[in-house]
Amino acid sequence: MNETLQYDLDNISQVLDAAKILSLEYLNRLQDAPSAVSNPTVALVALPAKGLGAAQAQRLFEQNFLHNIVASSGPRYWGFVTGGTTPASIAGDWLATVFDQNTQNAKGPGDVSAALEVQTVQLLLHLFNLPPHFLGAFVTGATTSNFTGLAVARQWYGRQLGKDFAREGISGTIKVYAATPHSSAIKCMAMLGLGSNNITLVPVLPGRECMDMDAFEAAISQHPSEPFILISSGGTVNTVDFDDLQRIASLKDKYNFWWHIDAAFGAFAALSPQHAHLLTGWEAADSITIDFHKWLNVPYDSAMILTRSEHAQLQVQTFQNSNAPYLGNPLEHFNYLNYVSENSRRFRALPVWFSLLAYGKEGYADIVSNNIALAQQFGQALEASVYYKLAAPVRLNTICFTLAEEDNRTDKIAKILAELNKRGNVFMTPTVYKGLPCIRAALVNWRTAKEDVDIAVSELLDVAKHYKY
Repeated sequence: MNETLQYDLDNISQVLDAAKILSLEYLNRLQDAPSAVSNPTVALVALPAKGLGAAQAQRLFEQNFLHNIVASSGPRYWGFVTGGTTPASIAGDWLATVFDQNTQNAKGPGDVSAALEVQTVQLLLHLFNLPPHFLGAFVTGATTSNFTGLAVARQWYGRQLGKDFAREGISGTIKVYAATPHSSAIKCMAMLGLGSNNITLVPVLPGRECMDMDAFEAAISQHPSEPFILISSGGTVNTVDFDDLQRIASLKDKYNFWWHIDAAFGAFAALSPQHAHLLTGWEAADSITIDFHKWLNVPYDSAMILTRSEHAQLQVQTFQNSNAPYLGNPLEHFNYLNYVSENSRRFRALPVWFSLLAYGKEGYADIVSNNIALAQQFGQALEASVYYKLAAPVRLNTICFTLAEEDNRTDKIAKILAELNKRGNVFMTPTVYKGLPCIRAALVNWRTAKEDVDIAVSELLDVAKHYKY
C-alpha cells in the first residue's frame, strides 16, 4: 500500500476527528455565517507528486477555501429553494459515505441499501398521504426526477402509437402541454429529444401562474382521442401557484394522457392542514417529482421520482441495461438501475431514513408550518413598508416582491441585491413575474426563526434608505 495511504488508514480516527471538529465549528456558527460572499478569492494548489495526507489536505482547504463557503444551509439563505441539514440527516449522510454502497438490488444477493430505499419510499408515501400504488426511486434532484418521469412518459406515448421509442427512437412530434413549467422540465425536453420548443403553453388565469382549465380542456377536446403529456405545477417557482390538480384528475377518465406533476417543494403542502387541499387529486398522477434537499432538509443531492406501479414495465423498457445478463431479468429481479438513468447510485435513502425516523411526521409538519407562518410575516412587513410591495400573494413559503417606486426597478433591484450580498446577512435573488422585475425569497430551512425575518426586513429597509428609494 502507498505509504501516505497507509499512514492515513492507521490514523483514521484522527482524520475523522479533525473533520468532525471542523464540521462542528461550522455548524455552531452557521446562524451568523455569511449568506453570500462577494468576489471570492481562491489560491490555486498544484497536484503534489507525493501525497500530503488527509490532515494537510484539510489544512489547505481551511486556508484556501473555507472563508468562501456561504451558509447555504443557514436560516437566511432564501435565494433558491434550499433547505438545511437536520442533525439526523448529517449523521445519515456521514454513514452513507462510510458504507459507500452502490444502491441497486432490493431483492436477492447484494447489500441491504436498496431494501432500505424501498422502506424509505413507504415512509415518504405516508408522509405525503399518498397511496401505495407508487414506486419511488431516489435521484439527484428535481431535474433528474423530471427527466425520469418524462422519459417514461415518452415511452408511454410511443406505446399509444404501437411503437417502442426506447429501442426504435422517437418518430413524429410528441404533444406536451404545460402552463408555467419549471426551467428544468424544459431542459429535460431538450435532453429527451422532445424539443424544448415543442411545448404547448396553456393560458394561465388572470393574475396567476396556474393553468386556465377551461382553456386547457377546450384545447385538448379538439382531438379527444389523441394522446398527450401534461406537465402540471405543484407549486410554481415565483409564487407557489398550483394547477387545479383535482380537476385535472377528473379529466383522466375522459382523455388519454400521461400526467406528470412537478411538486419539487410544493408537495410539502400536504403537511399543512390549511394548504393540503392544494394537492387534492395528485394521487391520480402518473409521475411526481419531489425534492428532498429542499423542504425535507437533507443534504444535497436528494430527490425522488414517483411513478405508478402499473407503469413499471414502461420504466424498465426506458432504463434497463439490456445487454447486461449478469444483472438478471429486470422484470423478475427488482434492481433500481433498471428504473432510473444512473447505474451508479449513492446511498441517498439513508440520510432521509434517519431524518424521517428521528423527527417523524409531526416534526416535519412543524417545519413546514413554521416556514409558512414566517413567510406570511415577511410579506406583511414588506407591505407595511413604504419601499416595497408584494407582486403576488404569499401562498405558501415564497415571497415575490418588488419596489413600490416604479422607475428603474431593474437597476435598483440589482443594486439592492448587490448590497445585501456584500453585507452577507441574507441572500435573495432577482426574478421577473409577469414582466415585473422582482425579488424572490423562499423559506424552507428548519433553522429559520422570527429573528431571521426581522434581520431580513431590517436589512431591506436599511438598504432602501441608503439608496433613497
